[in-house]
Amino acid sequence: MTTTAHPLVARARQLAADVLAPQAERVDQEGVPVSHIEAVKRSGLLGVSAPVEYGGSGAPVAVARETAELLAGACCSTWFVQTQHHTPVLTLAQSELPVRERLLGPLARGELLSGVAYAHLRSYPRVPVRVTRERDGWRFDGTVPWYTGWGLNDVMLLAGVTDAGEALFAFTEARDQPGLRASAPLRLAALTAARTVSLELDGLRLPEEAVALRTPYERWAAADRPKTVNTSPAVFGVAQAALGLLDDDTAAPLRHRLGEVRGRAYALADQAAPHERLQERLALRTQAYEVLRAATTAAVVAGGGRAMMLTSTAQRLAREGMFLLVQGQTAESRRAHLDHLAALGSAREGDL
Repeated sequence: MTTTAHPLVARARQLAADVLAPQAERVDQEGVPVSHIEAVKRSGLLGVSAPVEYGGSGAPVAVARETAELLAGACCSTWFVQTQHHTPVLTLAQSELPVRERLLGPLARGELLSGVAYAHLRSYPRVPVRVTRERDGWRFDGTVPWYTGWGLNDVMLLAGVTDAGEALFAFTEARDQPGLRASAPLRLAALTAARTVSLELDGLRLPEEAVALRTPYERWAAADRPKTVNTSPAVFGVAQAALGLLDDDTAAPLRHRLGEVRGRAYALADQAAPHERLQERLALRTQAYEVLRAATTAAVVAGGGRAMMLTSTAQRLAREGMFLLVQGQTAESRRAHLDHLAALGSAREGDL
């Protein structure tokens, strides 16, 4: 079965065409509705990579990428809410702790939607969230700067660093509770619709049975690093949507370039060992951003003055493209991107 013929790809394409894309501009201004999340849950897409024995599809990574491209190209805000879910599923699938049996099935079957609160771990040795041992459980204190899907997620996977230098991940309900308070929704230049808040943790207590992962920070960081050097499928999805707004003559060379970078980025992610060819992956990531920028800019230019209206698909895609420049960003990926942009500037100056 080809990737395109996979039933989950067909469901993603139908969901994108029938539900997400027709309402994308309204959602961008008003927020991702619960009805969108219910539609994603019913589609089976939340279990795309989950183990079959727990109700998931166990689909190949190529299928997960293509479904992500389709959702992001149709409504990046909805894609961003649901994409948080796949990290908790993968964490549980690799866990041997009791919480696996309690939550992996409901998450794999789409009965529950999970968010994540762990990106702050990448700021180590700064520790925004501290975890301390308390009798039969753990206490969380600090601030989670970004949490997406508030009011839409059922549970969250929350992480912090222990006094022993361990990364500890545990599940809790995604709601205000003793020791956990959410801010008002953050107003952002793009993807405000994804309902992002910050979380204040002041003595949130979680039992031992809520823990999904506890490992030395260095071990977690070593496994996390390769994930942040690969290009997000959403970049290709949003770029492809922007190209769909252009005439064939304008779109053709950009579409060719997009396909070339996409093929190389995915092939490298699949063929290289997790810790190999990281600089080449980062280079392809920055090249993908260049095609995304060109595609969304071209869509705005083609739209003319109408592209300045908030009802314009072109300007929404341009803002979503701006968001993707920093989504999943680390100090290493930021430096690589800035060095690439500086090199472009130097080359152009030399041509003058």
